[in-house]
Amino acid sequence: MQFEFDQATALVQREAGQYDADIHPGWDINGNANGGYLLALAGKAMRDLSGRPDPISVTAHYLAPGPAGPITVSADTIKSGRQLVTMSGSIQRGDRQLLRVIGSFGDIAASSGGFSYNTMAPPDLPPIEQCTKHVAQREGTVIGLAERINVFFRPEHAPFRFEPRPGVALIEGWAAFADGRPFDTLSLLLVVDALPPPVFNIDIPTGWVPTIELTAHIRGIPAPGPLRCRFHTEIVQNGFMQEDGEVWDSAGQLVAQSRQLALVPRG
Repeated sequence: MQFEFDQATALVQREAGQYDADIHPGWDINGNANGGYLLALAGKAMRDLSGRPDPISVTAHYLAPGPAGPITVSADTIKSGRQLVTMSGSIQRGDRQLLRVIGSFGDIAASSGGFSYNTMAPPDLPPIEQCTKHVAQREGTVIGLAERINVFFRPEHAPFRFEPRPGVALIEGWAAFADGRPFDTLSLLLVVDALPPPVFNIDIPTGWVPTIELTAHIRGIPAPGPLRCRFHTEIVQNGFMQEDGEVWDSAGQLVAQSRQLALVPRG
């Protein structure tokens, strides 16, 4: 069985480092492709050319929106080392570049073990059946991504559920592919941008939150099962906001961290 995510990130190699692909509908918010999905598309090309199985640290700058349609995905090797291969990548449509990426790729399984220190803990979530499901449509907003990834919010964190809003820019919840696909390190690039912005739980206009830059650190290979996610914002200033994310697997292992800079919605 080929899962939806694998179909939506399929690449056709034109030559070394050059691929034809499509931004698929249904991985979007109001017609613009989700930033994590675009990062996974570029990350797949970079990963495949690198010869290493896992993205380790990937940073993307978003240059233009990405509606559905054909694209060109490019990848190039910057430096190949013993442990890491540093890559660059891009997504382009015609003469318009949508995304520019730089990242390091390696083999997490080969480097696992050794000294460990962690003061962080996964969110203590209620069972999925007691959580609030993310819906695909809300007051004229169509969230195609919500039909591809099932997100179940901690009830008191569910965006747009309460008036007045909770007043804390924090969202915790479960995430799982709707078609049952198991998570791997590539799909974690999607997950780090898959939940709504936590600023929607504070008194801020509701609208599009364009990502300027997104960095993902992949820390582990996910165990089978749904993921526990925590996203939070501490700073909204001068028209920009920061969002930090943590993604934990079913075994309680931290598998991804993220930080992004985005524009404040204008309503």
